[in-house]
Amino acid sequence: MIDPMSFKSEILYTIILLVIIFSLHYLNKSAIRRFGRSSSIDMNSRKVIFYLNNLLFSILAIVGISLIWGVNLEDFSVFLSSVLAILGIGFVAQWSILSNLTASVILFFSHPLRLGDRIRVMDKDFDWTGKVEDISGFYLFMRTDDGKRITIPTNLVIQKGIEILKDEIRTEQKDQEEQKEQKQDKEPEA
Repeated sequence: MIDPMSFKSEILYTIILLVIIFSLHYLNKSAIRRFGRSSSIDMNSRKVIFYLNNLLFSILAIVGISLIWGVNLEDFSVFLSSVLAILGIGFVAQWSILSNLTASVILFFSHPLRLGDRIRVMDKDFDWTGKVEDISGFYLFMRTDDGKRITIPTNLVIQKGIEILKDEIRTEQKDQEEQKEQKQDKEPEA
């Protein structure tokens, strides 16, 4: 039978590490929430950041606990390289998935596209113009001017390019207001 007292220092270090990691994780999550609210980052984008945050702290916890409990670094590196090799093969086999995830990250961090924007996808084969309804990890969801809901892979949005039609929105709103005014002018007064 294993005596828990012989592992007293490992148990203590593990508890300390977990307290530190959970505290840092909580502080980081709070900072992400505050930053997300102050910079108007939509909820789906925040979910992606929370997921990456959870993944990072989980990896840190696993590596830290492995080091505390004396896992042989050589064996651990063989295990880690095997896992990374399998992931690499999986990503190569599913290149479109990787490119969609990468494109989503690019759209999230460095593109002015926001939910509710009216856009035109620059494609010679299709004329897609409409309002952005949602952006997920793999797809951009758009409602076209004729009411159709289109799902576009995010890598195509990056490859084809998009045009944000903010001026057209204002022009359409002005046209609608002018039409309302004209209708009111034409109505006979009672």
